[in-house]
Amino acid sequence: MNWCGGLFVTCFVALLLFLAVECTELTFELEDNARQCFYEEIQKEVKGSLEFQVISGGNYDVDVVLFDEGGKTLYTVQKKQYDSYPFTTQAAGVYKFCFSNEFSTFSHKVVYFDFQAGGEAPLTEEMGAHHTALTQMETSAVTIHQDLKITTDYQTHHRLRESQGRDMAEYLNERVQWWSVGEAFLIVSVGICQVVILRRFFAEKRSTI
Repeated sequence: MNWCGGLFVTCFVALLLFLAVECTELTFELEDNARQCFYEEIQKEVKGSLEFQVISGGNYDVDVVLFDEGGKTLYTVQKKQYDSYPFTTQAAGVYKFCFSNEFSTFSHKVVYFDFQAGGEAPLTEEMGAHHTALTQMETSAVTIHQDLKITTDYQTHHRLRESQGRDMAEYLNERVQWWSVGEAFLIVSVGICQVVILRRFFAEKRSTI
């Protein structure tokens, strides 16, 4: 009974700690000449981070601006494909971060961002509240919890790189197809022109009386 109870408490604490971290992860489409903003309410003296990556579209670049609760610019970057910015809030309020594709006149972008606010407390501190040593099961739960976080981050980055690589491959494939169609049209056109010219060379000229 104690073994099952300890396992239940471990899983329950892990779930609570996971939900305590405010995290917004989204992939969205940003049209050309467009600007899209997102809002997040954060408490004072909370550590956060903004990470973004352009997956497809144009030159894989976008403008990003992060504002605090008073409208002051905390972070700004122009025409960048990927970046990560950590910050600490100075006051509680609604923080805004915007993605802009206003410099592009015809190409839309697909953008991924991960906005996190608040840190996850170590799982061992919550377990140590009962002032006893961690059991083997609890230690294994802590290790699995940390490994799962690392695995999730790796999967996200690999998924983004795979999507970006697939988009570039499809774009290259389309360019090669159009190039092949152009070459085929050029070869046919040259062949027709050669036939017409040769027929004119060997055509008999009729004399007029």
